[in-house]
Amino acid sequence: MGTIPSQNIEQIAAANDIVEVIGSYFPLKRAGSTFKALCPFHQEKTPSFTVSPQRQTFHCFGCGAGGSVFRFVMDYEHLDFPAAVRKLAARAGIPVIEERGASGEDDRQHETRRMLLQLHAEAAEWFHENLVKAKIGAAAREYLKKRGIDRRIANDWQIGFAPDSWDAFLNWALERGYRRAQILQSGLIKPRDENRPEGEAYDRFRGRIMFPIHNDVGEVIAFSGRVLEKESEGAKYLNSPETPLFRKGHVLFGLHKTKRGLIEADCAIVCEGQLDLITVFEAGITNVVAPQGTAFTENQARILKRFVSEVVLCFDADAAGQKAAERSLDALLQNNLIVRVAEMPAGEDPDTMIRHRGKEEFEKRVAEARDFFDAWIEHEAASTDLDSLGAKMQLARRLAETVARVHDPMMRGEVANKISARIGVARGDFERLLAKPNRERVSPDDAARESRTAPLRHEVGMLCLLALRDSEARDFLLAQNWRELLAQTPDAEILRRILEAELRPDDPASINAFMAGLSSGDEALVSSWMVQRTPPNGLEVAKGWWDGLRQATLRRQLQIAEGRMKLPRLTTGEAVNLQKQILDLTEQLRELSEFSSARVLDT
Repeated sequence: MGTIPSQNIEQIAAANDIVEVIGSYFPLKRAGSTFKALCPFHQEKTPSFTVSPQRQTFHCFGCGAGGSVFRFVMDYEHLDFPAAVRKLAARAGIPVIEERGASGEDDRQHETRRMLLQLHAEAAEWFHENLVKAKIGAAAREYLKKRGIDRRIANDWQIGFAPDSWDAFLNWALERGYRRAQILQSGLIKPRDENRPEGEAYDRFRGRIMFPIHNDVGEVIAFSGRVLEKESEGAKYLNSPETPLFRKGHVLFGLHKTKRGLIEADCAIVCEGQLDLITVFEAGITNVVAPQGTAFTENQARILKRFVSEVVLCFDADAAGQKAAERSLDALLQNNLIVRVAEMPAGEDPDTMIRHRGKEEFEKRVAEARDFFDAWIEHEAASTDLDSLGAKMQLARRLAETVARVHDPMMRGEVANKISARIGVARGDFERLLAKPNRERVSPDDAARESRTAPLRHEVGMLCLLALRDSEARDFLLAQNWRELLAQTPDAEILRRILEAELRPDDPASINAFMAGLSSGDEALVSSWMVQRTPPNGLEVAKGWWDGLRQATLRRQLQIAEGRMKLPRLTTGEAVNLQKQILDLTEQLRELSEFSSARVLDT
């Protein structure tokens, strides 16, 4: 990918008011000159998440999370920095400028992504035209009509049709000017012999209804193809393979359309298939998603946690649906999501239920969805001979393995109570079966937040605050020999970066652009300084702390010189030079101490 210049980042930051951006995800309440909310990055009962409109930063005094508007979007939506910039740029209608670096590999990756996005966008349009206009799409149109999908819905979701032909798409793409190697890279065609990619190739999707898969900013990155008839050979659904654009376990179908509904409901209704999701959404129930496959991955659960705290699984009412729910549990629990299960009638799914019984019946099922553990314990207990001690203990061990994955201690205790009561095992005996929750699995976000709490030396922290917030203090520090001094000062890397940056203390956009280049830990540290009060005499305070840094550096140099004097076998010249150095450092310390004392008396 190219480098986004700081001027462009600053322009995008200036166009995105942080209160409006964060307020679009969850409500903020005014508290004096700032806004507050419950922190989305950790569990709390009293709001400690603060947003400053003046400084255009956020900071949580509970967990330490904080930073710029870019950092919020990155952490909340689990995006990398370029994706967050593009998202905020699109929100403000500002073009993103990407400068090409010297790396040929970066250029190739950027061009590959651009080419694949263009190919997927054009392929989606071609499949769609086949469905709505071409004669070959007649059977698919009739099938969708029976499923309640009319032309308007097909247009809204850009549903398409892949001809039942070995190479119709391949020939179309070649005629559009795409090279065979590029089409192979998209995954839309596949080689007949995987060991000879240069050999004969054919269309991956043939005779299938095509559902474009979008990323959360609406770009087509893959496809899912559904067979027309149940009796057809092959899988009911066929997804694109993993490509530079698409990683199956990192994408939720429909999220680009349903994000707002998820946030407003704080609950996600999870369906198995694309048609289920579309039928539910078009019925006016917009807080719905579908995994690419049946069971949730940890990445998908983490994405979902950005928007909701509760999940209702609406998988098919068969053994496969039950297994899918169980396989999803671990990933959902790892992200502290509340999980409920809506029971579908035998042979029904959300699509057929809404079409045959109506939206209200489906909503009733969702509202009455049982807690996952209640339904799961009942299902497992009903299929076990509880009069058999051996069978009971096997069941207890199996249940304990799952309960051990529950991170929340209160929830874990409640589930343990239910299990011990239902299967007739003493609570203490069941608890002994529980493995301790795996606390070694720390997410990158958690690790970053833990690193945010690492304390800086007070004088370094105060100089950082002043260099960020006070123009006079910043000008004073820049006029000093700061590069040499900070190179000898422990923990001063963040102060060096602040002084090197071309930021303006009175311009929040320039500070946001500076923060965008920091690690999450350093950005959280900076955000904490942005919400602190600055001393009214910032210049004098900066001079005092700067003198303190200089004195500390001189003392370290003096200590090192005195230590070297004690080394054996020094030459006469070396001893003389060290004595001169010690005298010089001692004199510098005396003068600096007298100067600092005089400055204090003057103030």
